[in-house]
Amino acid sequence: MASRRSIESPVEMEGVARAENVDPGALASLVKSGRVVIPFNTRHKGVRPKAIGEGMTVKVNANIGTSRDVIDVDLELEKVGTAIAFGADAVMDLSTGGDIGEIRRRIIAACDLPIGTVPVYEAICQSTRKGGPLEMTEDDLFRVIEEHARDGVDFMTLHCGVTSESVRVLRKANRLTGVVSRGGAMLSAWMHENELENPLFENYDHLLDLARDYGFAISLGDGLRPGSIADATDAPQIKELMIMGQLVERARYGGVQAMVEGPGHVPLDQIETNVRLEKAVCKGAPFYVLGPLVCDVAAGYDHIAGAIGGALAAYHGADFLCYVTPSEHLSLPTVDDVKEGVVASRIAAHAADIARGRSRDWDDDMSAARKAFDWEKMFQLCVDPAKAREYRRRKGKEGSETCSMCGELCAMKIVDGLLRD
Repeated sequence: MASRRSIESPVEMEGVARAENVDPGALASLVKSGRVVIPFNTRHKGVRPKAIGEGMTVKVNANIGTSRDVIDVDLELEKVGTAIAFGADAVMDLSTGGDIGEIRRRIIAACDLPIGTVPVYEAICQSTRKGGPLEMTEDDLFRVIEEHARDGVDFMTLHCGVTSESVRVLRKANRLTGVVSRGGAMLSAWMHENELENPLFENYDHLLDLARDYGFAISLGDGLRPGSIADATDAPQIKELMIMGQLVERARYGGVQAMVEGPGHVPLDQIETNVRLEKAVCKGAPFYVLGPLVCDVAAGYDHIAGAIGGALAAYHGADFLCYVTPSEHLSLPTVDDVKEGVVASRIAAHAADIARGRSRDWDDDMSAARKAFDWEKMFQLCVDPAKAREYRRRKGKEGSETCSMCGELCAMKIVDGLLRD
C-alpha cells in the first residue's frame, strides 16, 4: 500500500486566516486533518480562496448554469455578478445546455470566487449526442473530469457513494419521491443498464490522483439524498453516507481535500441528528447542505424554507450552505431569484455564526446606528442596502428622523431621556 500523504493547502494561510480571524497555524492543522477544506485550483487565476469547515464562518454557495430549455451565457454571467455582489462565497456551474465547456470557461474567467461543477452532467450530455446517456463510458467521464480540472474548477461534486450496494438498499426502500439528484439518477440508471459498478467508486484511487495532481477538492455528492421530508434520514440516505465516510478516509490518506454533501429535505426535528451523524461518520469532514428545506409546500418561497433549515443545520455544525432560490422545483432561476437565494442563505449563515460566537460586531454596529437614527450608516450595514433604502422612502413626513411605522410614538425616542438621567 502507498504511504499516507499529507493534505497540504495550495494557498498561503495568512490571508485566509486573516479573513477568518483565526491563527494561521491552527488553520493549517485543520486543513491537514481534513476538517477544513480550501478549494483552490491554481489554474483559476485571481480566485479569492475560502476556508470551509470547523471553526470557520459558515459559507454560502450559489448555483447557476444553463439548461437545455434556456441557453443564455450572458444571463448566467449576470447571475455570477449578482451572486458576488450579494455576498456568495462560491459559485457552482450546473450547465446542461449549449457549449458546456465554453460556458464553464467564461464563468471561471468572470468569477473570483471558488467555482464548483458536476462533471457527470457534461459527460451524460455528450454521450446523449452520441446515441444516449447510457452510451457514456468510464473514459468519457474521467476525460470530462480532467477537462474541468484543466479549466480551473476548484471543487467538483462527484457522486461516488452511489454504488451497487447503496442502490440495492434504495430498491428495497419505499420512498415517496425516489431519487431527486440528477447525478445520482444518471449514475443509477447507467449502472443498472450496463450492469457495472459506478466508475467514480470503482476508480476512486484514479480520481484521487487527478484531484491531487490538479489541486481540486472533492465534494462527495449525495446522489440518494431525500427529495421530500417523508424520505428524510431513511436507509438509502444513511447507507450512502456510510460509504462516503469510508471515501473521506481514503481521500485523507491520499492527501486530497474532501467535503460531504447532505440533504435535501429534512424536517426541523431531524436536522440536528443529520448533522451530528455526518460529523461522526465522516470524522469531522466539512458538511455542505442543500437548504435543507424543512417542508415540501413552499414552492415559490423555498428560499425561506431553505434558510430556516440552513440556519439550524449551520448552528449544529454544517459548514457550507447551498442556497435555494424562489424558483426551486419550478424553473431555472432568474437574476433576481439568484439575489433572493443568496440573501436568504447569507442571513441563515450569519444567524448561525452569531449563535456560534462569531460575527456579532456587525449586528452591534447596526443596533448602534438604529439607536442614533443614523440612516446612512444603517443602509451601509444592511445585507441589501438598495432594498432597505426603497422601504425607507415609504416614510410619511419628508425628513422625519423616525420611520413611518411609529413616527412620534418611536419607543427609543420616548425613553431616551429617561435612560440618560
